[in-house]
Amino acid sequence: MESKFTVEDGRKAFAHHVIEKALALREKYGPVLDERAFQALLNDRDFVRYPTRVEFDSSKIEPGFFARVEPVADSPANEHVIFLHEHFRGRPRDITNALLYQLVVVNYGEIATREEAELFGSTALGVEQEDYYQRLCRLADAIHS
Repeated sequence: MESKFTVEDGRKAFAHHVIEKALALREKYGPVLDERAFQALLNDRDFVRYPTRVEFDSSKIEPGFFARVEPVADSPANEHVIFLHEHFRGRPRDITNALLYQLVVVNYGEIATREEAELFGSTALGVEQEDYYQRLCRLADAIHS
């Protein structure tokens, strides 16, 4: 009897992988990252697949958003930049929330949805997914107030 691997099976396996990575990240770095921990995390290939840096540059972010990931053009190492809104500079808790969401985009590209990004961030922080989603909404609202 031939078994078929469905798209739903793939999504469940991906979600399981995202949860495992998030739990390992929380164990290694804790739920709030300071500047030193950010840099260590961004250089840790167990959690960040490609060389990645963070820049605070609101001009690179579409209105209504607090961050954006951009691959560096023609980078042989597949380098990425996470642009964070300047409002969050010096605010480690806000940066942690935004950064965790964006790391899923760096690591998995277009196959990742907001669902996986929220799952990763909430698991890494040890909070309910809905609570993490509300935190992200507050981040977006904070730059438009």
